[in-house]
Amino acid sequence: MPLVILCGIPCSGKSRRTEELRRHIESTTERPVHVVSDITVGIEKNVVYADSRLEKDARAMLKSAAEKKLTKETVVILDSLNYIKGYRYELFCLIKLLQTPHCVIHCDTNPSTASQWNKDRESSEQYTQDILDGLVMRFEPPESRNRWDSPLFTIQVDDELPCQDICAAIFHRKAPPPNLSTQTQPLSSTNFLHELDKITQEVVNTLLDAQKVAVPGDNIHIPGAVDKIYLSHIVSAPELRRHRRQFITYTKMHPVDDTSKLTNIFVQYLNNSIK
Repeated sequence: MPLVILCGIPCSGKSRRTEELRRHIESTTERPVHVVSDITVGIEKNVVYADSRLEKDARAMLKSAAEKKLTKETVVILDSLNYIKGYRYELFCLIKLLQTPHCVIHCDTNPSTASQWNKDRESSEQYTQDILDGLVMRFEPPESRNRWDSPLFTIQVDDELPCQDICAAIFHRKAPPPNLSTQTQPLSSTNFLHELDKITQEVVNTLLDAQKVAVPGDNIHIPGAVDKIYLSHIVSAPELRRHRRQFITYTKMHPVDDTSKLTNIFVQYLNNSIK
């Protein structure tokens, strides 16, 4: 279940390289390949990348979609900008948790070439020049010395994609060892995980329903919880799913004996997370 992370400025050839790698893996192995991209999760680039809040939610959607597709046999290619160093580190933590290899492919294309390729697209598929320039300015190139960016394959415009080397990196290399922050500890009971999943989903559903009539500043009552959720702002479904996943990961490492306390603990967690 390897994860291949594409990164690069807009219009740098990431999708073309993704397709080349997908065809190679499917023609030389029996492993299924799943591509997660801005298109597959429905990101409107000129809207999302103009708003930092929407962009944060979009990154969470991409990460969630990739996580869901990572199975024992499936190769997942994450075809997006992935231009923030901290976000690539989050993805690295994910593959450590799932105990699977990964690699990073950097499409190192000159901004002027990328800008021309953008103009050559259909108008509906183009980035606005302001958005493109802003993303180029904010791009944080990967560095092979960073463990979350390694192994790193840097590809220039005219380079041939080293498909065999990439496959060797993701199929014949051991997964990075888990550390305390990603290692899942034994659960306190066989029923604990089921209750944890059920209770947190009920809280998320209740909050989403309540937000339909609530306004920022309201206190949302959650059945089974003593505390209320202070609604500082309307919280999107992707953001809530991200907080839920993080809470589940943490709680699996630090299980509680009394599952009846989980609802209130999760409410307290959300109050600290969605300020």
